[in-house]
Amino acid sequence: MGFIKTFLGVALFFFTATCFAQQISIASKYYTIPVLKNKDNNTLVRLKIDLPQNPREFFMTRLSLDFSGTTDLNDIKSVSVFCNTDSLFLNAEKIFQAGSFALYNRPVLKHSLQLQGNLRFDKNKINYLWVTISLNETAKLQNRISVAVTGIIVNSQSFKINYADVVANRVGTAVRQFMQDNVHTSRIPGIATAANGDLLAVYDARYDSRRDLQGDIDIALNRSTDRGNTWLPMQVIIDKGSWGNLPEKFNGVSDACILVDKNTRDIFVAGLWMHGILDSSGAWITGLTDTSSGWNHQWRNKGSQPGFSPKQTSQFLIVKSTDNGKTWSEPVNITKMCKKEDWWLFAPAPGSGITLADGTLVFPTQGRDEEGHPFSNITYSKDNGKTWVTTNAAVKEATSEHMVVQLQDGSIMANMRTNANKGLTVKGNGRAIAVTYDMGKTWKEHATSRNALPEPVCMASLYKHEYYKSGKKQSVLFFLNPNSATHRKNITLKVSYDDGKTWPQEEFILLDELSGNGYSCITTIDSDTIGVLYESSQAQLVFQQINIKDTIK
Repeated sequence: MGFIKTFLGVALFFFTATCFAQQISIASKYYTIPVLKNKDNNTLVRLKIDLPQNPREFFMTRLSLDFSGTTDLNDIKSVSVFCNTDSLFLNAEKIFQAGSFALYNRPVLKHSLQLQGNLRFDKNKINYLWVTISLNETAKLQNRISVAVTGIIVNSQSFKINYADVVANRVGTAVRQFMQDNVHTSRIPGIATAANGDLLAVYDARYDSRRDLQGDIDIALNRSTDRGNTWLPMQVIIDKGSWGNLPEKFNGVSDACILVDKNTRDIFVAGLWMHGILDSSGAWITGLTDTSSGWNHQWRNKGSQPGFSPKQTSQFLIVKSTDNGKTWSEPVNITKMCKKEDWWLFAPAPGSGITLADGTLVFPTQGRDEEGHPFSNITYSKDNGKTWVTTNAAVKEATSEHMVVQLQDGSIMANMRTNANKGLTVKGNGRAIAVTYDMGKTWKEHATSRNALPEPVCMASLYKHEYYKSGKKQSVLFFLNPNSATHRKNITLKVSYDDGKTWPQEEFILLDELSGNGYSCITTIDSDTIGVLYESSQAQLVFQQINIKDTIK
């Protein structure tokens, strides 16, 4: 009888364990996002744990990890595992509310790691496990971090987990984060490489909020002297202070565009200054003080109007550096030099400008015409930045932020944010693209216009990179934007070998799949490497190096 009871007990245990094992459901999600230095707890993996209906408690005591796809284990500073019942991505705010299973803050010496703990799941809800990584500051930007969850133990039962979709994430640097240097939001990136190789990242320093102009906003810069691995402290390079006896929040400067003169080595940064506020009818608002709460924007209703004075229209400013970005001149105002008086607005297009083969400097610019209609054009200088000329609009339809490149035949291509794409999810969604052969007097719509590069109506980067292959100088175009017709997500780098005629999908590089603000800029670090600065889901501004061998076959 004792044998029978023992047998029945073992059988019952086996039956219960088998049912438990059969009913528990585990699904993994691996995120394609930048793994950042200067940031704790980069969330890379989510496990969805769906437990069976059972009155018993469920405890996880072990989680097994595999780092086989990681370039250098020395890059890893710590590994943490958190648990909650929220399926949405575990960001920094949610970590403080999540339960902790394990923290491993010793060197990872082997590609396999087992974390021990005692975590009680919420048996009445779906549970989510999150694996996060923190990096050492010595992590190299061309390295990859890969972490796979291979198994867990729950109530003494082992569960193997399929990790076929594990991702080898690219290392990056968090150049700007929330409230860094007492700046609420750092937005609208531009980047360029100085003649001495230093990288110069420019952006809006929005002190009080994330909101666009008008507001307390300066143009700021961070320099890197080591190819983007580390960044020097923030410099403010355009600040109108309390000009005109108005508070700083009514003297904002935004939308930086950076340009390096390849011949003189001088560096120019353009920005748009907004003084005071015009109301919705275009009338100047008087009596503004620190406590005034009024707001308007140069692209909104009649926020900028015909004329030249700061009380009529937003102002186009340029500063200059002759020492690779260490120091900067006072702003020069080119509004009256370039703007047509009846235009509502004349402004830089954020990002970067170019030097043509003949030495001409070209800024991408934008504005609103005599009817307030948005347009994109270029503004150029043939005397190394002493004087500037602006051109006709590239297309008739409503466009704004754009970037330009010089193609192999000498023409200039503009790739433009297009208002008509709003609401177009499939057919017809695409960036407007035009080419000029006569410095913007006339433009011709490109064959790929509105049909090749989808966008969620957002700024994007177009960049020409020159490199050497078998001793011969060659060039490709790179394009970077949120690869979506509806949302600012899936930041994707694309390459064209034929001056923008085609963009092979098999060579797309997804950098960040999650939602962010989506603006970006690209620069050359050396023949084999480009640098990208973009508004990421993981930090306000992220920098990454991309080896062109990853895209150029």
